[in-house]
Amino acid sequence: MSTKLNETQNATVGMMVGVIEVLCLQPFNYAKNMTQQGQPISLDPRKMYRGVGANCVNMGSCTMIQFSVGGTFKKAVLAGENRQLKMHEEMGTGIGAGVISALAATPLELIMIQQQRKGGGTLGTIKNIATPDNIMRGFTGAAVREGLWTCGYLSIPPIVRRSLRENFPDKFDSDTKARVPAALLGGLFACYLTQPFDTIKTCMQGDIERKTYGSFLDTAKKLHAESGLTAFYRGATFRYGRMVCAGESGKGRAMVHACFSHRISRRPTISNQLE
Repeated sequence: MSTKLNETQNATVGMMVGVIEVLCLQPFNYAKNMTQQGQPISLDPRKMYRGVGANCVNMGSCTMIQFSVGGTFKKAVLAGENRQLKMHEEMGTGIGAGVISALAATPLELIMIQQQRKGGGTLGTIKNIATPDNIMRGFTGAAVREGLWTCGYLSIPPIVRRSLRENFPDKFDSDTKARVPAALLGGLFACYLTQPFDTIKTCMQGDIERKTYGSFLDTAKKLHAESGLTAFYRGATFRYGRMVCAGESGKGRAMVHACFSHRISRRPTISNQLE
């Protein structure tokens, strides 16, 4: 999220990157969700891409919210000052943006996971889950996951990149060279710190009938009873693999950002038109 773009532009960049990421990496998401719930994985593309529409809206809207809200928070913290954000400011703005985005992520991921488990169309699935007891099922897990994850992929990489350039200027003499290790560390942090919350959320949303999993705490206890701490890390490999691949979308963000900056700089102003 850039402080150089306004909220609408930050939101548009985030939405575009989120949708592209889903279309390319939906099989990773499907495999993760099935593994977390102890379900078999199919290699049939028709099954792997179940719920892709809801996931496109989810990733597009959530990434849009995270970029827009995160950019707003950063500008508010800076209050017009020309300086770098401090570490706790970077992390705080990322966590805040992520928690807010969970309001959109929770129902959209519920639609996707129900389609992956049971098949069916989007409208039919919405009718089945659109009840007060189900529509926000898994919100606690989604809020914690999105808060920490957004902190990881939006806030940790700039901190690591800046640290590498300051402490190892000979080896990392440009942001380009420091970007890859920074993104990998940010993704690793985001993935494994948030995986238990994501697993709890996924199991809850796959079982809206509550035959096996009840509340957030009940689900956590059930998973721990099944196979200890390892139960919370089911599907982590698929999730980190998707994050590593998604890290390449940072190049896309840079390209879109550059396009916006170029178009804005060339936008005619009243003074230019009068000359």
